[in-house]
Amino acid sequence: MVSETQGAAPAVSGGSAKSSGLGRHLRRPEAGSLFGMFAVFIFFAIFAGQAFLSPAGFASWLNVAAEIGIVALPIGILMIAGELDLSIGSVIPASSLTVAVVSGYFGLPDIIGIACGLGFGVLVGLVNGLVVTRTAVPSLIVTIGSMFGVMGLTLGLSVLVTGSTATALSPDPLTTTLLGHFVAYMFQVTIFWWIGFAVVLAYILHVSPWGNWIYALGGDKISARNAGIPTEKVTISLFMLSGFAAAFVGVSQVIVYQSAQVAGGQSFIFNSIMCVVIGGVLLTGGFGSILGIVLGTITFAMVNQGIYFTGFDANLGSVIIGALLLIAVLMNDTFRKLALSYATKKK
Repeated sequence: MVSETQGAAPAVSGGSAKSSGLGRHLRRPEAGSLFGMFAVFIFFAIFAGQAFLSPAGFASWLNVAAEIGIVALPIGILMIAGELDLSIGSVIPASSLTVAVVSGYFGLPDIIGIACGLGFGVLVGLVNGLVVTRTAVPSLIVTIGSMFGVMGLTLGLSVLVTGSTATALSPDPLTTTLLGHFVAYMFQVTIFWWIGFAVVLAYILHVSPWGNWIYALGGDKISARNAGIPTEKVTISLFMLSGFAAAFVGVSQVIVYQSAQVAGGQSFIFNSIMCVVIGGVLLTGGFGSILGIVLGTITFAMVNQGIYFTGFDANLGSVIIGALLLIAVLMNDTFRKLALSYATKKK
């Protein structure tokens, strides 16, 4: 059963099937992001030409989209549930450094280093979720605190253990194939992991009972709790998912670049939020979709990389992204009102 806040509604009787079907799709949360993605693609196809449309051009923005997308998916689900996680900015480099220290500095098998890196992300998510559910402190404040805490802890322990803020890693062939391989010498294997994440989370949000619980949390947390939804369990699980995804990106980065540094990861905070908002998720929660987040991520990545294939000033990329964000917020509110007005008429 699909929640009405998702914007999916049955066709209106009395009209043509074609027009009612089109109207139903226009009310979906990803409708605006789909139009935006096509507009951006056409723009760069015209002004960047063959360089943007070549396999290398596609690889440039798909590789970026995959890394940001893996983080943006759980961030989007958290925002649908009315929460936010900024600690990913420190979890990504911390997990990279954890793998590098365990498997690079101490020489333990890669699988142990990867498990430690992923486990660290899940632990940070667990702490975030527990603090948010046990206190009245907003998740924005809680995760800002944990971000700086993890950042300081990572820096201190790195210098204490290795005497440096950077550590090298030489992954084994199997680890490189699974997490650091480039298909056709251009397309990073992370793209396939991103697709896998999207499929699994699409099932959770749009098929499983958890989906309705998540939308209910974003709509009205008190009403959701009174309806018997395990709000604390869902919230903690979503923060753990966010921490795991951020750690996964950190692990894949250290495998690809064979080095980890304390600095890095901060750009993922705002970039992932922009992808989510461009993808149709409301900042107020209760509205959005996995497909929309994927489309928003692709749109952001095309702008981020496409500007370099044109003769324009590279600084225009930030201008275009900023304009996209503002337009997306306005369009999201418009499509949400369309969906809610249609749902009201059906009642």
